[in-house]
Amino acid sequence: MTRNTLTRTLLAAGMLLTALPGEAETINLQQAVEMSLAADPRIKEREQVVEAARSMVQEVQGNAGWRLNANAFIGLAPQVEGGFYQGGSFSGTVPRTDGDEFHGLSDWTHLDFALIKPLFTFGKIEHYGEAAQGNVDLKQGELRQTRTNTVYDTKRAYFGYLTARDTRVFLEDMQDRLNQSIGSVERNLKKENGESKQSDLYALQTAKGLLSKYVSQARAVEKISLDGLKVLTGVGLKEDLSVADERIAPVPFPQIDLAEFQARALQDRPEMQQLEAGLRARRALVAAKKADRMPDVYAGVIGQFNFASQRDRLDNPYINDPFNWGGLTPVVGVKWDTIFGTANARVNQAQAELEALNHKKAFAVAGIPFEVGEAYINAQANFNAQHELSEGATAARRWMVASLADLSAGLESADKVADAIKSYVLVQTEYLRTVNDYNMNVAQLARLTGELK
Repeated sequence: MTRNTLTRTLLAAGMLLTALPGEAETINLQQAVEMSLAADPRIKEREQVVEAARSMVQEVQGNAGWRLNANAFIGLAPQVEGGFYQGGSFSGTVPRTDGDEFHGLSDWTHLDFALIKPLFTFGKIEHYGEAAQGNVDLKQGELRQTRTNTVYDTKRAYFGYLTARDTRVFLEDMQDRLNQSIGSVERNLKKENGESKQSDLYALQTAKGLLSKYVSQARAVEKISLDGLKVLTGVGLKEDLSVADERIAPVPFPQIDLAEFQARALQDRPEMQQLEAGLRARRALVAAKKADRMPDVYAGVIGQFNFASQRDRLDNPYINDPFNWGGLTPVVGVKWDTIFGTANARVNQAQAELEALNHKKAFAVAGIPFEVGEAYINAQANFNAQHELSEGATAARRWMVASLADLSAGLESADKVADAIKSYVLVQTEYLRTVNDYNMNVAQLARLTGELK
């Protein structure tokens, strides 16, 4: 058991023991990531694909060992009475000539076999083995890529839930404040004390309708994100789950520069490792296809045995009966089985696929630094933006509180209050969304550089 597997097992066991019946399971982001890595069926699928690729390596290596080709059957042969000479005598001067006459049937038991071992294959087994090992490395890269995607998906669900929950709580608070203001205006209109106008009520009701829409949307995103987190962590849609964080907050900005991120991506990113493994496999495959045009040198034992009970056995060293004869011998031989035109075509195909992969690597080498740079610049932009929006949200809140106080004192019109509320809602929700975007920019940087945390 690996260290990571042991950690996940202990984590899952500890959480099961500490969770009380009827209580929602509470997890933080790291626990959610660990649970997702342990539960994701896509990872388990890729692990089995890797095992299948390893079996191909074993299959190729097995071709270097002993191999048996055998055939045995029971059939019928013509019955023959007597010896080799005319009249069935066992000695004479004139051989028999009744081979085309039917004298009955005899049982016939046949066995032929060849037990051989390759001695020299001009590199076929070695090159095919190297290609198979490259395929294993390729599948392991796909497995690692699936894991990084799982980590990213978990972070997206986790941060998305926090953002939607904080947005919903904030908007519901704004709804309460707005409803109180609407109630105050309605009372003033009912009393006809001149402190409020009908247009004030319409302005506040317009803001209420818009706010109700945002609340409904936030509730929907909150539920979808939490359900997604349940699926990823393996908890199940019917179970209760809660997160440990009280609110969404920006994660620390990475302490390494862009150049270091780009270098890490080119070295550690799963896709780059897959490309390198694919290139090794393709080079080995080209060499193997070239070796296919050469013969195989082998050694072994071959033999054949036949027995027919209704035929006499001939012990002549020059003449034998194919239905009643046997023998075996050690051999050293050369087997050559190739069609030159087809073999050359296969070499050309493997070479073309290798060149195509070389061009793909060239594009990746140029494109990956750009992709990393894009994520890094977006992270910087959103990191700065969320700072500015935080200050803007604080100012908007003060504006709203002051406007509501002035409305209660009859010093401010309701349309101005509605503008203040709308501005606060816009800036605060934009702040929460930007924090989420920034956190996902950092998560994207981790994915692009192959980090599993």
